[in-house]
Amino acid sequence: MFADFTRALVLLVVAVPAWAGLPIQHWETANGARVLFVEAHSLPMVDVRVSFDAGSARDGARHGLASLTSTLLDQGTGERDAQAVAEAFENVGAHFGASVSQDAVTLSLRSLVDAARLQPALDTFTAVMAQPRLADEDFSRERERVLLGLRAAEQQPGEVARRAFYKALYGDHPYAFQPDGEAEALQGMTVADVRAFHQRHYVAASMVIVLVGDLSREQAGRIAEGLASAVPRGEPLSPLPPVAELAEGKTVHIPFPSTQATILAGQVGMARIDKDYFPLYVGNHVLGGSGFSSRLVEEIREKRGLAYSVYSYLMPMAVPGPFLMGMQTKLDQAEQAEGLLRGNLARFVEEGPSAAELEHAQKNIIGGFPLRLDSNREIADWLSILGIYRLPLDFLDRYPGQVKAATPETVRAAWQRRIHPDKIVMVIVGGPQQ
Repeated sequence: MFADFTRALVLLVVAVPAWAGLPIQHWETANGARVLFVEAHSLPMVDVRVSFDAGSARDGARHGLASLTSTLLDQGTGERDAQAVAEAFENVGAHFGASVSQDAVTLSLRSLVDAARLQPALDTFTAVMAQPRLADEDFSRERERVLLGLRAAEQQPGEVARRAFYKALYGDHPYAFQPDGEAEALQGMTVADVRAFHQRHYVAASMVIVLVGDLSREQAGRIAEGLASAVPRGEPLSPLPPVAELAEGKTVHIPFPSTQATILAGQVGMARIDKDYFPLYVGNHVLGGSGFSSRLVEEIREKRGLAYSVYSYLMPMAVPGPFLMGMQTKLDQAEQAEGLLRGNLARFVEEGPSAAELEHAQKNIIGGFPLRLDSNREIADWLSILGIYRLPLDFLDRYPGQVKAATPETVRAAWQRRIHPDKIVMVIVGGPQQ
């Protein structure tokens, strides 16, 4: 009997598809905010995301303005100070968060859905989002905290390398600067700058609302309207400028008192909406995006023992984000490691993946895909990406099929079109002045 039950269970598991798709509902609020909603009734909770076109690429010359603005949101609303705001969330078991990338600011709320808890949580969330007090004393305190963080980052070779890499790659493009900003710009910033940034950028015209959880469509509609109506309609911003490809490669050596060299190498990669998205993504999985099964790990760590960790990744953004390879190694091995990064990249671009490598990558990506959507929080994060970048709503449904459709030929062709090993930015941090 147990054997029959086991066989039946195996057949049941096999019969259930690994990915059944997300029933995404979408609409616009009365003042133009876009809404994405997935009903999920397994838990009496809701995850809320509200994103605005208010990332660090909108800082202008005030590098760090978007990040500092988001940091100040929960430092006080009306008569409530930061502690009172925190207690308002805590008293109803809700959790608030804020994050800033180059492309967007995203505010998050997780709450139980019974009215006694959800409505107070939403009221506080809305006040933090739309009516932060942005007081002088909060501004001065948080700006100093950011400046302390920037000074601490100067002692971390990885941070030094990352900042130098983005500046060398992007030049005068807004992506050249990290979201937490630059000390000189922050020191010249005023609370009036923050207030003006909030007024201009926290508007419905660039607002994406994501709701995932134990709500009906009617409830979701009321919540979305309440959030959107709390901010001005505003006007959409102009698209970011295009990214110029490098005319030639460059190498940047930065002296640093360390026993190891931190190496970052790469160039402009791909955008979120990009015809080469999937062949580039699958190819990177083979090159350096799959951990111990990647080529870079095999060639640099396993065969030669030059590094504990070596990797590559593509960061798709509104306009092409970076393709990046990275590692740390002993100072006296840095030249050899640099040559291996260049050589392995050139060989991969020329040859592409083998059929066996590609099949392994596809199985790995497709097999792990449902795990990237196995909680309401992760679903909400993905819906935010769909909304921010205006991706097709069936993007996640088509994802496994697009990965499976890649062939050695399409991967090789995409990498040869987009990645140019002779035009690489190489940043090496460590050792004395050269």
